[in-house]
Amino acid sequence: MKINVSREILAGELRDKVKELSAQNLLACYQCGKCSAGCPSIEAMDIMPSQVLRLVQLGQVRQALASKTIWLCAACQTCKVRCPKGVDLAKIMEALRQVVLRESANYVQPNEIPGENLEKLPQVALIANFRKFTR
Repeated sequence: MKINVSREILAGELRDKVKELSAQNLLACYQCGKCSAGCPSIEAMDIMPSQVLRLVQLGQVRQALASKTIWLCAACQTCKVRCPKGVDLAKIMEALRQVVLRESANYVQPNEIPGENLEKLPQVALIANFRKFTR
């Protein structure tokens, strides 16, 4: 896989958004691979968790967003426990999911949901839905 790197790409808006949402130092990871080695979901992933982080580090966030790995992360925290630098990769995966959802989802206002649906819908789903769209 060929990756083009430039000053503009490394300082990209999406990369900054992932850093902001995850509250993680993306450059702390030095690619030791311990997160991927301990991941219980690795068999189903198309790229390793460490590779997702490397793509983000290199400003290739769109490639990371296109992987199914970000959706398969169980946020079990095994990666964080194993990381010698304390990088919480589960938070980064969640930030990537939030970026995808914020870009592609239709925003729903609470007053636009019919009352009969409010009674049927699980409250936790409603709260999670509104929370992920807060900026």
